[in-house]
This record gives sequence, C-alpha cells and structure tokens, in this order.
Amino acid sequence: MAEPAETEDRKPQSDEARSAFATPSGVEVTQQTPVPGTGTDDGSTTSEFAVPPGLVAAADGTAAPGGAQEGSAFAPPRTYDSRNPPAAFTPASGIPVLKLPQDAPWQDRMRAMLRTPIADRPAPEAVQKQDEAGPAVPRVLDLTLRIGELLLAGGEGAEDVEAAMFAVTQAYGLDRCEPNVTFTLLSISYQPSLIDDPVTASRTVRRRGTDYTRLAAVYHLVDDISAKEIDISLEEAYRRLAEIRRNRHPYPGWVLTCAGGLLAGAAAVLVGGNLIVFLAAAVGAMLGDRLAWLASGRGLPEFYQFVVAAMPPAAMGIALTLTHVDVRVSAVITGGLFALIPGRALVAGVQDGLTGYYITASARLLEVGYLIVGIVCGVLTMLYFGLALGAGLHPATANMTVDRPVVQTLAAMALSLCFAVLLQQERSTVLIVTLNGGVAWVIFGSMAYTGDLSPVLATAVAAGVVGLFGQLMSRYRFASALPYVTAAIGPLLPGSATYFGLLAIAQNDLNEGLAKLSTAAALALAIAIGVNLGGEMSRLFLRAPGGGNRRAAKRTRGF
Repeated sequence: MAEPAETEDRKPQSDEARSAFATPSGVEVTQQTPVPGTGTDDGSTTSEFAVPPGLVAAADGTAAPGGAQEGSAFAPPRTYDSRNPPAAFTPASGIPVLKLPQDAPWQDRMRAMLRTPIADRPAPEAVQKQDEAGPAVPRVLDLTLRIGELLLAGGEGAEDVEAAMFAVTQAYGLDRCEPNVTFTLLSISYQPSLIDDPVTASRTVRRRGTDYTRLAAVYHLVDDISAKEIDISLEEAYRRLAEIRRNRHPYPGWVLTCAGGLLAGAAAVLVGGNLIVFLAAAVGAMLGDRLAWLASGRGLPEFYQFVVAAMPPAAMGIALTLTHVDVRVSAVITGGLFALIPGRALVAGVQDGLTGYYITASARLLEVGYLIVGIVCGVLTMLYFGLALGAGLHPATANMTVDRPVVQTLAAMALSLCFAVLLQQERSTVLIVTLNGGVAWVIFGSMAYTGDLSPVLATAVAAGVVGLFGQLMSRYRFASALPYVTAAIGPLLPGSATYFGLLAIAQNDLNEGLAKLSTAAALALAIAIGVNLGGEMSRLFLRAPGGGNRRAAKRTRGF
C-alpha cells in the first residue's frame, strides 16, 4: 500500500499551483553575499526601493544624506516655522488694485478689465437686480451673444464687441466670464468657481449688414444695462433687443440709390470734374448699384456684386471718350470707385490687428482683398474693351491738380453726407460727420497741395484728426465711434491712385500700374492707422479707469 502513495507525491503540479518565481528543477540555489549596513545581512533578497547605504530614513518615509530629515518636494523646508513665518515677497508699494470708477464710460471700464489678467480683476458688483436663486446663467449668456452678434455684424471692432459682452455679463453678476470674438464666431465661457464645470455658449455670424442706427441702439441698450440708475431685467433686455432687430432701416432703397449716385458725383468734382462729369458719374454709380442689387437678389456672392457694380462707371467714362466730349474722363471713373472702395472694412481690419486680434484682422483684410480684386476685375474688363475700341484714355492726367479749395471742400462735405446716408446713420449724427469730413479734407489739402508734403503723411494726419474727434464724440454720447469716423474718411479714399494704376495695367505698363496701386495701398493703410492712432491718443490723454497707466492692448511682449 506504500507504493501508490509515493506515486501520488511525484505527480507534477498544475500551473496554478506552481509559482512563477520558483527555482526550476536541476538548478542549485546559491547563497547571496550580504551587503553590510543595509539590514540584509541574513542573505535575503533586497528591494530596489530600499534605502541606499549612507542614507537615514526620515519620519515621513523619505531619506536625506547624512541623516538630515528634509522631507518631500511638497513639504515645507526644515527651516520653516509656521508659528513665525518669514515676510511674504510683496513689493514695498504693495500690490496695486484695479479700481473702476463708475463715472467713466462703460467702454473704457470694460476695456480695462479685458486688458487685465484674470487673477488681477476686481470682483464686480451686480448692477441689475437678481433673483434669490442667482442669475440665470444660460439666458444671460444667450443675451450676451445676441448683443455681440449685432455689434460684430454691424462692423464693430473685435475688442469693442468683447467689451460690450463683458459689460452685459458683469451687470448681471457673472464675474468669471471670458468672451472670445473672431470674424464669424462669438463664444463666451463662464465658470462659477474653481471646482465647478464651466458653461460655454457660442453663436455664428452668418449675415452682415451696414446699419449704424441699429448699432447705436445696441450701444444704448448696453449702456442702460451697465448703468446703476436704470433697472433692466432680462425680459426687458430681450424685449428691447427684439425691437432693435425688427426695426426697419431709416432710409428706403431709392434714397440709398440716389445717395450712391450723389456720392460718386461729389467724388468726381473733388478730383477735378465739372457738371457733365458730375452727372455722368452719378448715373454710372446708380446703374452699378441697381446691378449689384440684382446680383444680390439672385444669390451671387459679394465678389461678383462688386464686379458688376464697378462696370457702369467705367463704361460711362469710356462712352464720353468715344463721343469726343471734352471732359476729364478719369474723374468719372474715379467717382465710381469712391462709392465701392471698402474703407469701413479696411479700418476695422487694421484696428483689430493693432489691438492684438490677429485672426479677426487677417479675415477682415482678406475680405477687403477679395472685394478690391472684384473692383479691379470690373474696371479692367471695361478698360480693355475701351482700349480695343480706340478710346483715348491718357494716364498723364494723373499729374494734373485742380486748385478749387472752396468747391472741393463743399464736394468733400457732400461726399461725407452721402456716405452717412449709405451707412444708415441716425439723422442726429449726419450733420456732425459732414462737418468732420470737411475738416479732414481741409487738413489734407493744406498739407498736400498748399504745403507740398507727402500725400501719405497728409492722409494719415487728416485721418488721425477724424479718429480723435470720433473717439471724443463717442465718449461724450456713450456710443460707438464708427458713425463719427467712417463717413468722414470718405474724401480721403484713394480712388484716383486706384484708377490710374488699373489704367496703366490695361495699357501693359505693369511697372507704372503696380507703382500706382502701391501708392493706393499706402494711402489706405495711412487712413486706417491714422484713425486708430487718433482714437488711442484720445484715451492716452484722458483719464483712464484704475487711476494708473493704461494697459497696452498687445497680448505679447516680444518674447
């Protein structure tokens, strides 16, 4: 009976019963040499996490050389005493606190908040009354996005749109909001606390329209929301916003068409035209406007609308040349270009770039580039046809200047007036912007014609005065600066340089054409930079919120 028991003991075990670290059969186990001072003198296997020789374990499980108990990287140093802590690293003058006086315009207060790091922003005081449960976060964010959409679609700069959105959220008690504006997308994020999940909402701007009356109404709404003296609930704000969106334009379509024709005629007189030139430019611009409306009704992109709108003024000039009418034909075509050059979008694009919104600035300038290419295609097409028919278009008239200061000043004022009507401005601002346009032309003429200075310098100085006046008026009326600036820069637009550059290209003189177009681009940039510089100068010399130096708009510091 002993033999079966021995057979059972020799039976091989299963994989589950055998350890992976067991010594294989046939291998002899050798005795490990002990390491002195490690606590393993008995020959047992040591761990790789064991304390090396020469180190003494501290109370918290760490080790320090020579027996010094230093602790972990997250523990306070051994020289620190919580009962007698050292002095904090605070400047001698203390940490400055941003204070926002309530008598300053909300644009300046919110702009100062945006240009301040999040950790340094003061906690806002809710201006509007809140329910006991707190502000309705989704509705406040939705209202903020809808207000920002109207401002961005109306041509307002990205920084001003963010300032308006920030003002609305601050007024309704949302203090940890971060608005973000790009060319077609608005988003805003709100985080109740450091441990709560943020709430983010966004809205896309798909349609853009020029209506400065609606823009002014939105500014008045934001001003009332951010004012302590006026109590506006969310329902009241939504109701007023709906009324703003439903309001019709102040001027009907036929008034806009006539204003476009008068603008082209005034621009033709500004560059040396007579009565016949005035009528021809006006008729060509009105025909181009009607063709653009027809293309828009058919759903064609804006690029093709500019192409067809640029053809009739050029065709009128070529027709006068072929009929041998003794007029300045270049003034007819130049007048039509004044009504098409996208000066408003150019100023907004450069302003976004100078204030640090480079993505939005790039998109706006790309849009300007597309529109200008459309104008170039329309004018060049007609010039090629005219030259093929034997039209005597002479670029030598580019060097001819006309000295009619009174007539040109009146024409500049009429041009600004028509521009204000095309921009759908409030009637109360039309007279002011008309006078501002006349002043801009007087400054330009005094420097460029009388003083014989560079036209680029004269344009920049005149545009700077326009921007300064517009910013002062916006602060005085708590409104946007665009209605006081955009129409006033109309007389400074580079219509003549653009036409003569295209004419030289049509006559296969590429060097002269590119030189003229480069001059036109320099004049356009001088307008945009001058307007922005004038606005910044007004903020530079006036009292800024916070009682200290005004923070720069640039996001980076060159490193």
